[in-house]
Amino acid sequence: MARFLPSVLMLALIAGALAAPAGADAAPRGGGGGGGPTFTNPLDLRLPDGQRAENCADPDVTRGVGGDRGWYLYCTSDAIDPTEADAKGEPVQHLIPTYRSTDLVHWTYAGDAFTTRPSWVAADAGLWAPEIQHRDGRWYLYFTAPETTLPGGGSAIGVATSASPTGPWKATGKPVVAPADNPTAPGEPRWTFDPEVLTVGAKRYLYFGSYFGGLFVRELSADGLSTAASTERRIAIANRYEGANVVRRGDWTYLLASATNCCAGPLTGYSVFAARSRSPLGPFVDADGRSVLAAKVGGTPVLSQNGNRWVGAGHESVLTDAAGQDWMAYHAVDRTDPYVAGTTDYTKRAVLLDRVDWRGGWPVVRAGRGPSDSPQPAPAAQPGQRDRGRTAPPDAEHPGRAIAALSDDFRGTALTDRWSWIRKPAASTWSVSGGALRWRTQDADIHPPTTPAASVLTEAAPAGDYVVTAKVRTTVPDTGDDHNYVQGGLLVRGSDGHYVKLAVSSIFETRQTEFGVQDSAGSPSYGNGVVGPVGDTWTWLRITRHVVAGEVAYTAATSVDGRTFRTGGTWTADLGAAPRIGLVSMGGAGFTTVFDSVEVRALR
Repeated sequence: MARFLPSVLMLALIAGALAAPAGADAAPRGGGGGGGPTFTNPLDLRLPDGQRAENCADPDVTRGVGGDRGWYLYCTSDAIDPTEADAKGEPVQHLIPTYRSTDLVHWTYAGDAFTTRPSWVAADAGLWAPEIQHRDGRWYLYFTAPETTLPGGGSAIGVATSASPTGPWKATGKPVVAPADNPTAPGEPRWTFDPEVLTVGAKRYLYFGSYFGGLFVRELSADGLSTAASTERRIAIANRYEGANVVRRGDWTYLLASATNCCAGPLTGYSVFAARSRSPLGPFVDADGRSVLAAKVGGTPVLSQNGNRWVGAGHESVLTDAAGQDWMAYHAVDRTDPYVAGTTDYTKRAVLLDRVDWRGGWPVVRAGRGPSDSPQPAPAAQPGQRDRGRTAPPDAEHPGRAIAALSDDFRGTALTDRWSWIRKPAASTWSVSGGALRWRTQDADIHPPTTPAASVLTEAAPAGDYVVTAKVRTTVPDTGDDHNYVQGGLLVRGSDGHYVKLAVSSIFETRQTEFGVQDSAGSPSYGNGVVGPVGDTWTWLRITRHVVAGEVAYTAATSVDGRTFRTGGTWTADLGAAPRIGLVSMGGAGFTTVFDSVEVRALR
């Protein structure tokens, strides 16, 4: 559970069709299961004084054993009671708050897992990303220590044991995974975060890691209290994923992990992605066959914000209810109420729950609709209850024919009159020939208050709703981390301070498709998410302008073949009265962005 990442629903579509943006909560077609109890996100976590808990980030859920009808929820260390403050007036941090429920909807506080930190944990460190396991009559609670007192400091994974899911917990005297150097930056500690345990037969595996270093797996000892460094294997490249959740389904092991910034208030773009392997040790590849170890890193979108009030949906755990239905518990940020009471920058992360279905061998949340904020059929928390879910996919939006006056395949040797420059670059830096626009990357950006500001090539956008698709590639090498932030792609621009941007981006050693929003009137002013993988040669970038609950919204989708698009997140954005479609090539000198085509279609 990191608090920083540098800037930077799988829906299969027929060739030429539009990737349907995930509707906020449009009425589903087909059965909703009839009557019965419902719930509305966020889940109801009650404290002893009757107040609702402020936070439950990085949630992990388990079911009681034997005759215990309870479910148990564990959360990252955080402020949970808005009325509590320490001697400095800061919110009181609870060390892994724990809750109990019998219906998976209404939860009561059962205390904190720890009142004091284990001796090897730094005195002011939180305890993050709990992972709960039960085995051989004992409960095991794994956790992240982001700072330790061990030689060299750094982060580590710890474990505590108990006879009860609510403790008391006894931590071991040393970590399960000790601090270690980042293999991509020797001499600097890697982020040993976010434990996850998977049992396959007689073996247990511990997954961990984050952006700074990547994701790793080790075999757990028979007693679950230690690992051997000699068994370690990297399973995901650095600077892309954290919060691993690993699910075994049939012969497949699914890696679900979160990407980008967890904690940027109303501009948080955290999302969940999937890859799978026949082996718990990988290699893990996505639905496009892309490895999460590759520089052009794989990952199929599973859960992204959809234009309703929830943003930053991620760091999930998958649970199975009493009827055999899978659900995803995850945290998200209410963009209308993003901060802990009394603060202006402490992002508040509530816990949400939504149904998971498996389509074509891949997980989807609410049939691709994403986070819910309207009443949903409640899960079957107890034996004898039945599944009443069955969410239908969102209705597809239908694009009309390409608008010839706004679409361009760059035939000829010059730009047509539809295009105009903002800060026209030198003539020697761009050209039109061979059916493509070639534009050298500029050592500049449009992120205010950048000086000098990069050039933008723009054209008018149609009135109303539309979809714009650009076929793009860059000449940035596939490997190497010295080209950070070099990018080329598509945007919809109101001004330098207000735009949405979807680009093929170089993010340290990775190449990703970044979907960002700039709102210079806010703080923070920039938010980012990522979508599907970058193509071997070309990447198709698509932005759909539509309306969600009365607000103008922009949804991203990407494709590696121009036929099957992966739908990502949605930003709501006020870009003014007449925003324009734009192209950019920027973030560092020495490379070229090639635009093969731009196609604009109105939605019907």
